[in-house]
Amino acid sequence: MAACTFRSLTQCQCILSSVSCLHETGQIHKQQQNNTRQGIQFGTQSKVTRRLVLESIGFTAALLNVAHPVAAAPMPDSMEPEVLRTRRQADGVIIQDVVDGIGIAAQEGDLVEVNYVCRRSNGYFVHSTVDQFNGESKPVILPLDDKQIIRGLKQVLIGMKVGGKRRALIPPSVGYVNENLKPIPEEFGPRRSLLSHASEPLVFEVQLLKVL
Repeated sequence: MAACTFRSLTQCQCILSSVSCLHETGQIHKQQQNNTRQGIQFGTQSKVTRRLVLESIGFTAALLNVAHPVAAAPMPDSMEPEVLRTRRQADGVIIQDVVDGIGIAAQEGDLVEVNYVCRRSNGYFVHSTVDQFNGESKPVILPLDDKQIIRGLKQVLIGMKVGGKRRALIPPSVGYVNENLKPIPEEFGPRRSLLSHASEPLVFEVQLLKVL
């Protein structure tokens, strides 16, 4: 693909150089006079020719995206929630309170129902219980138990109240140290994608729906 792009750009430069050369030798002036006699304005013909040349070699927005992959890359979500408070745990988990819930706080050993979004630390999406396209959610039930849930997320959920939202950066040492720890997608593709990032910090945004 890179070679094709380079060749196309080279062709473009050669064609434009040829046009410049014709101008310097006065041939364009002669052609303009001929076109004027035929009732065709040279300015219009020049624009059409340039456009057709560029289109013929594929010099379009798609080419610009190939030439500049950073511009074509998916962008992380730019909407940052307002943070009420931030704290850092001894094991490196950083927790931010975004919305304070109401009612009884979740405690260790409880069963809780939550929605969550998991991203890499650079903001790229990994997995979520909320469909990105239609907004439908499939909440998960998690036991607040070190043997069944990743320890970092358990720390995030303990103390949350119903309706509360938190965001946390979870280091791999308290993350998916075991492939059977929850939350884990049931589908093979999303599960494989999540576990492929188990050795790096992950960002979880969670909302507590119920304490069961």
